[in-house]
Amino acid sequence: MLKESKRSSPMDILDPNEDTEWNDALRDFGIIPPKEEEKDEIEEMVLKMQEEASVKPYEKMTLEALKEAEDTFQEEERAIEIYRRKRMQELKSLQKRQIFGELLEIPGNVYVKEVTCAQADVWVVIHLYRSSIPMCNLLNYHLEKLARKFPGTKFLKAVVDSCVRNYEDHCLPTIFIYRNGQIEGSFIGAEQCGGTSLSLEELEWKLAEVGAIKSDLEEDPKKTIVDMMMSSVKKSNQWKWPEHPNK
Repeated sequence: MLKESKRSSPMDILDPNEDTEWNDALRDFGIIPPKEEEKDEIEEMVLKMQEEASVKPYEKMTLEALKEAEDTFQEEERAIEIYRRKRMQELKSLQKRQIFGELLEIPGNVYVKEVTCAQADVWVVIHLYRSSIPMCNLLNYHLEKLARKFPGTKFLKAVVDSCVRNYEDHCLPTIFIYRNGQIEGSFIGAEQCGGTSLSLEELEWKLAEVGAIKSDLEEDPKKTIVDMMMSSVKKSNQWKWPEHPNK
């Protein structure tokens, strides 16, 4: 007698990955596991290519090939290190150039801190003045413009009476130029500072000669004016009065 075959239940013929409402209901009750998501072949390929790209070339090289390329690797490392150092120097230089940019007023009690003990290798131009002296006001006007043009140089001004007692008017204006705590140059009195007709370019040239700024002027503006005046004088001397008709 043949045995009666066992009747198959729906669970026996169930495909858990089949997309049906029945399977969705069974998944909600936890009877069957979640549906396996099909992998996108293109996505897998992209991920594989990204992984391969992230592997450094020498990681796939043989020992012999690595030995042959050793000098190249060392040169690349040195080049990267040199680039890194130069980049750091450029950033530091840029930061230093952008520190200032204006003519700052300081009281006498911070003279040592702001001038004598200023940052290393920074040029400091300090103008001692009295507002009652027109030449001092002219200098402050020019210095404000130069401070904006040369932000790497520290431009300061101070009322002379807050720094020095009984300073004579004939010594004003006074400009001192410092670097690393030492006076590198000075202009004392109106004549040394350039006179009451001092131009912005003339003051720029004077400071550049000391080294406080790096000017793009090619020659002393005052010399150019003098040369033009001398040329005019020579031309006038070459001109002759017409002779008297009776001679």
